[in-house]
Amino acid sequence: MRHLVSIVLLPGIVVGWIPLSIARRYHTTITPPGNAVDVALVLSGIVLLGIGAALFVSSLHRFVVEGHGTLAPWDPPRQLVVRGPYRYVRNPMISGVVFLLAAEAALLRSQPHALWAVGFLVINMIYIPLLEEPMLAMRFGREYDEYRRHVRRFLPRLRPWEGRAERVV
Repeated sequence: MRHLVSIVLLPGIVVGWIPLSIARRYHTTITPPGNAVDVALVLSGIVLLGIGAALFVSSLHRFVVEGHGTLAPWDPPRQLVVRGPYRYVRNPMISGVVFLLAAEAALLRSQPHALWAVGFLVINMIYIPLLEEPMLAMRFGREYDEYRRHVRRFLPRLRPWEGRAERVV
């Protein structure tokens, strides 16, 4: 139940309620592609949707199974998760959500939705280093510091980090 609540409240609002509100505000509807640019946007939206869903689901699964927590700040993982997509980038869940928002913008061919995707990314580019990372450093200490030295915040590594990836720390 606690996982369902965190999913409904956080990504449900970011990827569901806010984009729906934007669509209503700007009278955005799903329309078939009318030209080659629209077809390209829809096809790229489908790809972005797949990438975003895979990152989000994989990250969420790792938080639950390995971290023994949820994606919610009020019930965070109790163990530092450094396997799966976390071996490549420190914030794959946020990356997944950004991909999902970009997919919505592309599929709907909606500038207001694209602005929301960029806005969400900017918010997290500020929030994560200023608030989230200091809390993780306090909670997980040297192990998080080691992880942070080897795995970048948003730009994925080309090869997975092998450090402590063999166990959940």
